[in-house]
Amino acid sequence: MNAATMDPVVAGTLSRAEALRSRRLTKAASWGVLGLAVLSFSGNQIGMNPVAIVRGVPFMWDFFTRLFPPDLGYFPLLAGATVESVQIAVWGTLLAIVFSIPLALLGARNTSPHIVVFHATRVFLNALRAINELVFALIFVSAVGLGPFAGVLAIAMHATGMLAKFTAEEAEGIDKGQVEALQATGANRLQVILFGVVPQVVPAFVSYAIYRFDVSIRSATVLGLVGAGGLGFSLFKTMKLFRYHETATCILVIFLLVLISDWLCARLRERIL
Repeated sequence: MNAATMDPVVAGTLSRAEALRSRRLTKAASWGVLGLAVLSFSGNQIGMNPVAIVRGVPFMWDFFTRLFPPDLGYFPLLAGATVESVQIAVWGTLLAIVFSIPLALLGARNTSPHIVVFHATRVFLNALRAINELVFALIFVSAVGLGPFAGVLAIAMHATGMLAKFTAEEAEGIDKGQVEALQATGANRLQVILFGVVPQVVPAFVSYAIYRFDVSIRSATVLGLVGAGGLGFSLFKTMKLFRYHETATCILVIFLLVLISDWLCARLRERIL
């Protein structure tokens, strides 16, 4: 069937569909060009220059050659710092788990006691998530002094924001059928939360907590750069003293620690979930 023999109604519908498709393509192309222009301008503003990377290759190569070979004799001296980093991550994550549970319930729309409490909690959680662990570490170093305790508090604050936010969103997306069934039996609000909401959220919360511990291990290894203890302090000290072979050993230990942490967290997640 050609255009001459086609039904006028069908022809009009096809024509409108073709015009609509053409407008959508034109709009998409316009947005694409605008996006590329914005990205190009943004890259220029922040000084993105691939040529600079090429020019800097000899300097990077010189730095890497100074790192090798690692000073393996420095390994035993890092044992204490390694244990300290793990302790910082463990305690920071444990405190985050304790603090995030009530905050998650207050920050979920369907479990919060009042809309004002809900919004206030969400603002607080966003503030915790917005501030990096290094910034928290600087704050707590000035408050409690140098050492691992400042690192524990820094990780706990940031991890609390993440865990509570993710868990609150998980609570808002639960199956409402179980909640409605409990309400139909005359259960009060607390019973509905304990027996209708919490059981559905626990698996996701455990998964988030394990992942957060894995992240905390990585964070704990660098918090020492601002005086919060752990391997980061050893890394900073060796670089400041230009002991690059010892620096390479620190980097190697951090890599191995993160590798082991990732493996353990994966096994733990499989066993629990």
